[in-house]
Amino acid sequence: MKNVQFTGVFPALVTPLTAQEQLHEETARKLLRFHLRYGVDGFYLCGATGEGPVLPPQTRMALAEVAREETRGKARIIVHVGAVDLRTAVLLAEHAAKIGADAISSVPPFFFHYGEKEIAQYYTALAQASGLPLLLYCSPLSGVNITYEIASRLLEIPGATGVKWTSYDYYTMQRIKLLRGGAVNVLNGPDECLLCGLAMGADGGIGATYNVMPGVFRKLYDAFREGNLQEAQRMQLHANRLIEIIIRFGVQASVKEILARAGYDCGHCLYPMPRLTDEERRRLNDALDAIDYEGEYL
Repeated sequence: MKNVQFTGVFPALVTPLTAQEQLHEETARKLLRFHLRYGVDGFYLCGATGEGPVLPPQTRMALAEVAREETRGKARIIVHVGAVDLRTAVLLAEHAAKIGADAISSVPPFFFHYGEKEIAQYYTALAQASGLPLLLYCSPLSGVNITYEIASRLLEIPGATGVKWTSYDYYTMQRIKLLRGGAVNVLNGPDECLLCGLAMGADGGIGATYNVMPGVFRKLYDAFREGNLQEAQRMQLHANRLIEIIIRFGVQASVKEILARAGYDCGHCLYPMPRLTDEERRRLNDALDAIDYEGEYL
């Protein structure tokens, strides 16, 4: 893993919000400390799970500052700075460097169906603005298909060191990993397939559902690294029982509801993201009771 800087378990942290849709700093600090007790390796901030693309830049910067304060010397932070406009993305990249973040990441520029040239210019500007390692965020959610050929060229940008791979195409992920003699830093995205990603060469994982079962993913990753594939598979299948429920009710909304149940009230998701109805909330909690969430996942 020559030159690979980020390995292990990185929760894609939710952004706790007040009723006025500002950062709930007290809850954010409690949530960060909760994860640190389980020995996570770092945090991925303000990505899709953290609602970054719809949050005001000030809220995104406030969370990054709190996370850096709470994790300094304990865990690493990767700040997702992607935005519709380059000006905002550069502002966030500069701020990440100023507070001492360990890396930045971004989805490709979206909405206007940019070509590879424009995408490369966007990533180059972010890398230059921060001077930090840059992880490309490769996800179908962005609406931009990052192929092996495109990724191989984007990774020639000075400062671009790896990818957050949120796709089930593990063949392409593995080919990207082998670039630079295996030195490309690849972090798996799909939580339900972390073991698949690790088996195909990923250096670790970033995940939404890590928020509500960090210990399970800690055990999964450690078992794989120790060569105990049977235990790693057992942990993946165990995680997938909860993931199946979370997907059924919507990832962002249900993760926030589960955290509230565990004592970390992170507020609602920002509109137009869906929120749970009272009936959905009841059915979600019934499903959690059926698998003994508190007893089996915390």
